[in-house]
Amino acid sequence: MAVGLSYVVSKLQMLSTSDHASVVSMNLFVALLCACIVIGHLLEENRWMNESITALLIGICTGVVILLVSGGRSSHLLVFSEDLFFIYLLPPIIFNAGFQVKKKQFFKNFITIVLFGAVGTLISCTIIALGATQIFKKIGIDSLDIGDYLAIGAIFAATDSVCTLQVLSQDETPLLYSLVFGEGVVNDATSVVLFNAIQNFDLTHIDSKIALQFIGNFLYLFSASTFLGVLTGLLSAYIIKKLYFGRHSTDREVALMILMAYLSYMLAELLNLSGILTVFFCGIVMSHYTWHNVTESSRITTKHAFATLSFVAEIFIFLYVGMDALDIEKWRFVSDSPGKSVAVSSILLALVLVGRAAFVFPLSFLSNLAKKSQHEKISLREQVIIWWAGLMRGAVSMALAYNQFTRSGHTQLQVNAIMITSTITVVLVSTVVFGLMTKPLIRLLMPHPKQTTSMTLSDPSTPKLIHAPLLGSGQDSDFGVHDVPRPNSIRALLATPTHTVHRYWRKFDDAFMRPVFGGRGFVPFVPGSPTERREPQWQ
Repeated sequence: MAVGLSYVVSKLQMLSTSDHASVVSMNLFVALLCACIVIGHLLEENRWMNESITALLIGICTGVVILLVSGGRSSHLLVFSEDLFFIYLLPPIIFNAGFQVKKKQFFKNFITIVLFGAVGTLISCTIIALGATQIFKKIGIDSLDIGDYLAIGAIFAATDSVCTLQVLSQDETPLLYSLVFGEGVVNDATSVVLFNAIQNFDLTHIDSKIALQFIGNFLYLFSASTFLGVLTGLLSAYIIKKLYFGRHSTDREVALMILMAYLSYMLAELLNLSGILTVFFCGIVMSHYTWHNVTESSRITTKHAFATLSFVAEIFIFLYVGMDALDIEKWRFVSDSPGKSVAVSSILLALVLVGRAAFVFPLSFLSNLAKKSQHEKISLREQVIIWWAGLMRGAVSMALAYNQFTRSGHTQLQVNAIMITSTITVVLVSTVVFGLMTKPLIRLLMPHPKQTTSMTLSDPSTPKLIHAPLLGSGQDSDFGVHDVPRPNSIRALLATPTHTVHRYWRKFDDAFMRPVFGGRGFVPFVPGSPTERREPQWQ
């Protein structure tokens, strides 16, 4: 009896010690998050730094300190987990991106975005995979199979849309922002879908039937994920419009919006679809319909809640990536051949540069052929910025690399360890070097965007943009109908197209969609509602 009691007590003590260590780790990590926010605020006006790079560098410095304190045993406070990244951190970032995106600019360039994000990712993946297949064998890495090489292509074709949000301005460079960021979201989804398809198919015997199945599976995942996101967004709009929770409690409608957004992502994962695409289009639909069906206070709350969750998740990712970069366990496996690891990292970085250039410039040329107006075409300077801004690799690449080259979180083979450390090196170099140089490059190739913008807005002859109440610069939930400049001459009127896809969509939206799902000017009428008294009804 005494022996059993002592055993239980010892177990409880061990559990208590473990819980205490977890609490200490979480306290330190939260303190580091606060430090990242404060330092990022102080460096807000710096032309070189942004919050992503700040968090990454703080994470590296923290990893060095932890390594010294722990005697070289560990460099991070938390253990990297794919579930942590894909289930908890990525959804709020991608949803807020769809929720805040300027939809007119996004859908105006939708064909180009899909060309870059889907076709461009396939081109980049192919070039990286073929290049790695040919070059790796020459430097002594010959234990990888065709599935590994294709996975490498998918891993390093994934751009970092999170860092793009930090280095490009939606207001200063709207075309570049919509193209690079929209491509980044579609690119991430395409890379994950490609990666999952590669893992699910038997690639040892590739024939035309397998190739057609692969393409068909890819198109199905792409379209089904988009449809699920749109459907979930419309469902949330219909429920909130019909039940109008705000007459009793604004907390309920805010909670319902947040939970429905997260539900769309989890449903996609449950159905083996692309959660990234699903939650992104759910955010677009929610901002167009659902957001206008809630009360005025809920609009303010949801807008800032989504932005805050996204911001914290971004800082969390880059802070952890910085600490994980110095994980001694992974580097110990490659300590016998550091030259080989450096060579692999350099080759992968060069392939990333070539793979992106191989689709940005040709696809931009094709996109320009389809555009009649000269100002809508992508100039060579803009193409260079698009190529450069999309070179950054981030947490998506790391998560996919962990999935492909680790066993239960630990590397078992030296080649796997080399691929993990090389991925970390590429992420660090591309984020810091390319991220630092993006803002100066934009100022060099497209000088004084702020001055141009301010002159345009202050020019009395320039039509002012009409915004809905409480609608910030990140929102244009009416798909841009209110920010179309009015022609100021007969010549301008004749040059302005009147029958466009956007116009037909607006007619369909006003006639069928908004009366059912709500939206600006079609919010539910509830007597005594403060929102209804202030908002005019659109005919």
